[in-house]
Amino acid sequence: MSANKYLQWLGRETQSDWWHDSAIVEELEEGLANGAVGLTTNPLLIKLSLFAKPDFWRPMLKGIPASLTATQKAEEIARIITSHLAGKLYPIFEKTNGNQGFTCAQVNPTKAGDAAFMLDMARRLVKWAPNICIKLPVTAAGLEVLEECVAEGMSVCATASFTVPQVLAVAERHMKGLERAARNGVKPGKCFAVVMVGRLDDYIRDVAHDRKSDVSESDIIQAGTAAIKRAYTLFAERGYKAILMPAGMRGAYHLTALAGAAMSMSVAPKIAGMALETPQPWIEHIQEPVAPDVIARLMTIPEFVRAYEPDGMKPEDFITYGVVQRTLSQFVEAGWLPMEGYQL
Repeated sequence: MSANKYLQWLGRETQSDWWHDSAIVEELEEGLANGAVGLTTNPLLIKLSLFAKPDFWRPMLKGIPASLTATQKAEEIARIITSHLAGKLYPIFEKTNGNQGFTCAQVNPTKAGDAAFMLDMARRLVKWAPNICIKLPVTAAGLEVLEECVAEGMSVCATASFTVPQVLAVAERHMKGLERAARNGVKPGKCFAVVMVGRLDDYIRDVAHDRKSDVSESDIIQAGTAAIKRAYTLFAERGYKAILMPAGMRGAYHLTALAGAAMSMSVAPKIAGMALETPQPWIEHIQEPVAPDVIARLMTIPEFVRAYEPDGMKPEDFITYGVVQRTLSQFVEAGWLPMEGYQL
């Protein structure tokens, strides 16, 4: 098991902490050995683990009733795998009095616009383990559920999120949930507001190429970083309590650009490996802004404007934003549906 000294430095010597972004047990154990304090899962990551390690998971799945519907079977597969992984994080959860050690459990991605369905499912998922963090999409419906979950004492991770207006909406609904919990004497849930930085870069790249925009690749790979750094400044100015979570990184440059931020960073094994190559001395870069000329060129792309400006979109627009649809579709087609069709 290799030591990742960069991630160890990040978690021990800065305000940043990091979550492991994979549902494969051996990879998780390596992440924990290097200081991971949480676990990101989603339907795609659960499916990848299921298909990568069938001999490991099959004995645990053999008790699933054949009478379940396809949707029920997918949820039960997710429950068994997620609960097992949550057990690996529980010692951290217990040691930190519930401040760290979370494991994500995501609601059915085919229902991203159905608040009632997602809330009912969240109430089931939270019973899987004491350290479950409910993963919800940042759609108008998802925001309703997020507030209710926090008010009921559930911790949440807001996903399928790429933009400043999305995470600002998450932070506002979290604050409302906190207020309701306080009025009702409930210990409120924590809230992690995701910005999938690399996926935003990918989307802006496609739009820029299609429009034949005069924006370079070096500009494009800073789009997600620019968005989350702007959100970080606004969170501090407005006193939000939600914790930003960069995810979907495409290179160590995403990680290093945010080093030192009071964020929980979701780091996949591939990115962890890239971080090993980060030259010393290691320093914090969170206070370094993305260059104004880079922002100016990116602002010529309307889809970046929607992502970067605080009022670039309204909540009812979130589900229609291109990369939201792209990611939800991946969660469904490459994650949830293969679990529904899995032969037990």
